[in-house]
Amino acid sequence: MPARLFHNWRFLLLISIITLFVAGGTLYAWLVVDLPSFHNLYGQAIAPSTKIYGRHGRLLYEIIDPHAGKHTPLPLGEIPLYLRQAAIATEDANFYTNPGVDLRAILRALIINLRGGEVISGGSTITQQLARNLLLSPEERFERTLTRKLRESILAWRLARTYSKDEILALYLNEIYYGNLAYGVEAAAQAYFGKSVGELDLAECALLAGLPQSPAIYNPLENPQAARERQAVVLDLMVKNGYIDEEEARLAREEQLHFAAVPFPIRAPHFVMYVWGLLEKRFGPEELYRGGLEVHTSLDLDMQETAQSIARRRLTMLADRPRRDLPDPNVHNAALVALDPNTGEVLAMLGSPDYFDPEIDGAVNCALAPRQPGSSIKPITYAAAFAQGYTPATMILDVPTAFLTREGEPYVPLNYDLEFHGPVLARQALASSYNLPAVKVLDYVGLDNMTALARSLGITTFDDSERFGLSLTLGGGEVRLLELTAAYAAFANGGREVEPVAILRIEGSQGSILYERKPSRGERVLDERIAYLITDILSDDLARMSAFGEGSVLKLRRPAAVKTGTTTDWRDNWTIGYTPNLVVGVWAGNADNSPMRHVSGVTGAAPIWHDFMEEVLEARPVEEFVEPAGLTHVEVCTLSGQLPNPHCPHRRSELFVAGTEPKETCQMHQLFALDAATGQPASSDTSAERIVERVYTLQPAEAVEWGRERGVGIGYWVLDIGDWKMEDGRWTMETRNSKLETRNQPSASDFQLIITSPHQGSVYRLDPALPRDDQRIEVAARAGDGVSVDRVTIYVDEEPLADFVSPSYRAMWPLAPGEHVITAVGYDPAGNRLESQPVHITVK
Repeated sequence: MPARLFHNWRFLLLISIITLFVAGGTLYAWLVVDLPSFHNLYGQAIAPSTKIYGRHGRLLYEIIDPHAGKHTPLPLGEIPLYLRQAAIATEDANFYTNPGVDLRAILRALIINLRGGEVISGGSTITQQLARNLLLSPEERFERTLTRKLRESILAWRLARTYSKDEILALYLNEIYYGNLAYGVEAAAQAYFGKSVGELDLAECALLAGLPQSPAIYNPLENPQAARERQAVVLDLMVKNGYIDEEEARLAREEQLHFAAVPFPIRAPHFVMYVWGLLEKRFGPEELYRGGLEVHTSLDLDMQETAQSIARRRLTMLADRPRRDLPDPNVHNAALVALDPNTGEVLAMLGSPDYFDPEIDGAVNCALAPRQPGSSIKPITYAAAFAQGYTPATMILDVPTAFLTREGEPYVPLNYDLEFHGPVLARQALASSYNLPAVKVLDYVGLDNMTALARSLGITTFDDSERFGLSLTLGGGEVRLLELTAAYAAFANGGREVEPVAILRIEGSQGSILYERKPSRGERVLDERIAYLITDILSDDLARMSAFGEGSVLKLRRPAAVKTGTTTDWRDNWTIGYTPNLVVGVWAGNADNSPMRHVSGVTGAAPIWHDFMEEVLEARPVEEFVEPAGLTHVEVCTLSGQLPNPHCPHRRSELFVAGTEPKETCQMHQLFALDAATGQPASSDTSAERIVERVYTLQPAEAVEWGRERGVGIGYWVLDIGDWKMEDGRWTMETRNSKLETRNQPSASDFQLIITSPHQGSVYRLDPALPRDDQRIEVAARAGDGVSVDRVTIYVDEEPLADFVSPSYRAMWPLAPGEHVITAVGYDPAGNRLESQPVHITVK
C-alpha cells in the first residue's frame, strides 16, 4: 500500500509539473513571447510623412516623424527641476520607490476583467506610460484590455530592471506627446512658448506637465481656460508632494503666460493645427507621423494670405494714432474665419496676424478660443423673437428700465451711446444695436428658447441656460468665432445648420481613399422666412444709420448683411457679415485679454471685415439675397409699426411673415383741436376763428417721462389719454375716458439751457481694469428753443468744466466715484443769466 501511494504521488507530481510547464508556456506565449525589444528605444524606422494640402493642392505642411528629423533627446540635467517635479507629482508620485508598475492598478484590471468589464486606461506609472508609448504598436497601445495592461506592465518591470530611474524619467520627458506636433519637452517648449526647455519657469513647467493626460482638451492655444485649470491642479499636486510651497504656487497661478512657437516652415499654421486636431481624433498621432497620409482640406490659401495681410495692415493703422494726445488703442491681435455658408467649408482661418510672435501670444488660435461676443449675438435673440410673434415692426420702448436678476438685484442696461431712444421698431433696434431693447426682447423670448436656438445653430458654449442672465444678449456668454460665424451662415443659407468642414479627402500611403466628404445640406433649424428677415435688417444701411451713420465701413459695393459687437470692458470686438455665398467673422482684441482703449467693433474688427470682403469678392459677380415665398410687404408708421393713419408723418414699407402683418391702425399720431389763445383743448365755447388743429404724438405710459425730458423743443408732445399694452409681440392702446391733458412746450423761462447728456439719474460704474483717464463721459448742453445765448459754462459739482462762446456745448468729464450734480449757466445778449435744470448722476 505505501508503494502504491508513493507511485500515485509521483504521478500527481509529474502531472502538476507538466501542467505548470504548459500553463507557464501558454502564459509566456500569451504575454511575453512577442514583446518588443527595448534595448534601442530610439531605433524606429523612418516612415512616409503625412502631408496637408489646401483646396487647390498647394502644400500647407508636411508632418514628419520626429525621430527622422532633428529630434535630440536631452540629458535629465538639462531639463528644469520644476518640470521633472511637476511630471512626477502629476503622473507618478511614487516614481522613485515603485518597481516600475502599479500593482494596485494591475489588480484592479484583473477584477474588472473577471467581471466582464472594460479595462479603463489610467493609473499607469511613468515607466508604464513609457513602455506603452514607445514599445507597443499603435494598434495595441489604445486597446482597453487586460492583455494590453499586463504586457505593458511586464515591459515596464523589465525597463525598471534595465534602466535607472533617472534614465527612465529622461526618456519619458523626451518622448511623451504634448500636443501641437510636439513630442518631448524641448519640442513642447518651442511649440508653446517659443523658447528652449531650459528657459521655462515654474508656471510654464506646470502647464506643460498637465498636457500629456489629454493634449487636445488642455490645449492652451485653443482652450486657455481649461489649460489654466489643469495647470492649477499640477501646482496643487506639487505643493502636496512638497516640491513647492503655497506662495510659489499662487505666484505661478497668477503669472501671465505668453504663447508663441519657434518659426518653422508652415503655411496657415492655425488652420493646420486645427486640422491636426481633427486628424488626431480620427487616427491618433502615431498614424499621422508614420502613416503617409495625404490630407486635402477646404482652405483657400489665397484667401488665407489676404486675411493675414489685411489684419496686419489694419492693426498697424490702429496703432498709428493720428494725434499723439490720443491714448494708445492697445489692440494687437485679430482673428478671421471665412466659410461657404452652403457647404460649411472653411475657406480661411486666421488665428492671429503672426503665429510666431510671442509679444501678441501669436500661437493662440483666437478663432477657436472662447470670447465674449458683445452685440454680435443679438441676431440670434431677435430670430428667436420673430419665431414667437415679434416682427421687424414691433415697437420696443428704449427707455430706462430695471430688470430683476436671479440674485434679486436690479439690472439697468445702458446703450452704447449712453442715450435712450424712446419708441423704436425692432428693425432699427437690431440694426443700430440698441442694448436695452435687446434685453427686453430676450426677456420676452426667454433664456431657454434663445439658448436652444443658439445650440441648434452650432454654438456649443451655451450648454446650460441656468448659467446666464439677460445680459447674454449683450454678449455675457462666451462663444468661439468659428461657431458664431457658422451660426450666421444659417441666416445666409435660409435657416440650415452649418457644421464647419475643414477636411475634404484623406488618402492612404498607397492611394486608397480613407475618407471623402459627401456633400450634404444641413438640417433646417430656422424658418427660411425668419432667416431672411434677419438678413434684410442686417443689410439695411438706413436702419443702422442712427448708430453708424450713412455709408459706414459696414457697407460694401454689393448686398451684404453685417453685425458688430463690442464688450463693455473693451476686451473684444467683432464684426460678422455675409453675402449669399460667403460668410466672414472677424474678432479684434488681445489674446492675453487685456482691454483695448476705445476700439469698437466698427473701428477695430469692421475695417478688416470690409477690406477682406471687398478684396476676395472683387472678381465675383454681384449676388442679391433672394426673398423666399411667404413674406409680405406692408406700409407701416415708422414710429408705432402699425398701419399708418392720415396723420402719420413718416412711413415705410416693412417686411412680414405672412399672417403677422399689423391689423391695427396707428394711434400714436392723432389730430386735436386746440384753442389758439390758451393752447388748451378747444371746447364747445371756443370760437371757430380761435380753433387750430395740431397732430400730437401720444407716448405709451412707460415712455411718458422720457418724452417729457426729450420733448422740449424737438416736436414730441406728450398726451396721457390711454394705456398701451404688449400682447403677442404687438403694442395696442386702450383709450381712457378721462379728460385730455396736453403739455405745452415750455417757455424760455422754464428751461433756458438744457443738459442733453448725461440723463437724469444715470448710474455709471468704474472698471478697475481700465485706466482711469480713459473712463470719461460726454457732458453736453444746448439752448432752449428760441433762446439766444452768448456764452455758456458747464459745471460739475459747482466746479466749471468748460466755457463756450458758441455751440456746440460739449466736453468730456473723467468719471469720479460719488454723487454728482451737473448744471449749465449762460448769458443772453442782454446779459441775463440763464440756467439749466440740475442733472444728478452717480458713479460707483
